[in-house]
Amino acid sequence: MSDDHTPKAESTAPELHGILAEYDTPDQLISAAEKVRKAGFEKWDTYSPFPVHGIDAAMGIKMTILPWLTLGAGLTGLATAILMQWWMNAYDYPWLISGKPIWSIPANVPIMFELTVLFSAITTLVGMLMLNNLPHPAHPLDHVKRFARVTDDKFFLLIQAADGKFDEADTRALIDSTQPVAVEDVMEDRVTPDTMPKPLVYALVVVTAAAVVPLALAVKARHSKTEKPRVHLIQDMDSQPKYKAQRENPIFADGRADREALPGTVPVGHLNEDDHLFRGRAGDAWARTFPAQIELSEETIARGKQRFGIFCAPCHGQAGNGDGMVHQRADALGQGGWIQPSNINQDYLRTMPVGELFNSITNGVRNMPAYGPQIPPEDRWAIILYVRALQRSQQGTLNDVPESERGSLK
Repeated sequence: MSDDHTPKAESTAPELHGILAEYDTPDQLISAAEKVRKAGFEKWDTYSPFPVHGIDAAMGIKMTILPWLTLGAGLTGLATAILMQWWMNAYDYPWLISGKPIWSIPANVPIMFELTVLFSAITTLVGMLMLNNLPHPAHPLDHVKRFARVTDDKFFLLIQAADGKFDEADTRALIDSTQPVAVEDVMEDRVTPDTMPKPLVYALVVVTAAAVVPLALAVKARHSKTEKPRVHLIQDMDSQPKYKAQRENPIFADGRADREALPGTVPVGHLNEDDHLFRGRAGDAWARTFPAQIELSEETIARGKQRFGIFCAPCHGQAGNGDGMVHQRADALGQGGWIQPSNINQDYLRTMPVGELFNSITNGVRNMPAYGPQIPPEDRWAIILYVRALQRSQQGTLNDVPESERGSLK
């Protein structure tokens, strides 16, 4: 028995990681991949500067489960959004707003969409990294100079020595049978440390600890009381450079920030106080005359004719007989629910007060929509003046035509 207890020096020679083969064309790479797959190897891979069609089938790569992971994450996000909003709005803190339902799907669709996309996106990214064994800070191929051309114009195939079927002689013979441009042994990486750099570890610890601080503060604030005001994180919104009402303002002589209204200022909603002009009312009844602000002239009639052609003629027709293009189209389609627009030349409309006609245009009547928001009051009165002219024209006689123009009548 030897008395020499000196430890033997370990071999510093790097171990074989695998055998790398280089090819010039994608077809050569596909052919080589098929031979390696048929040989029964499991730990091997191909590398190319761009996606190669047919390489998946040649390598025997099966469909990834990543789409199913994404689908599951999306459904989980959808269920989370529905449950979260139902819990907050319909169960834990119900809030009635204008008689709206406490819980409804349409109102919650935006959050459902957002969480579905968020869960799916994060799962897709993390799943892709995990299924590809990433991140991988270092790889033995990083130290092979010829492998740098894999991002340019060369194609490579690597069989790892860790494969159960790997035999250096047999594997090299198999690779030679694929007629590669070059074959090179890839040794294990002895340059890159096996452990993470200590500065990086310390940085991760600090970042993790810092990330926990806001959560800890939130938990503390939720389960404790304080007499101090809340923290103002966004100063330019919470502390705006402005003077509030009832506060002192040194800019003005009276030292007040709140200024008095200027002479002639009218409160919002109180400008339209003339019932005759803005509502067609004369006391408690509909007005039978035009407002004093409306000039009864040919110019006003012309303005009313123009506005009538834009807003009224499509349904009532140019002559007001209720045969406009909208009615003609509906009649041609044979729609049973269509109701013909009113003929403005009917007796009850000829005798209707102009104020009531004004109200019909403003607020709508039966199937006719309200045009008040679209037509100014002056134009509404101009339309009524033109309607009265149309009605008068249907009842006109020869005596209504000036003698100088009677000769032009046929």
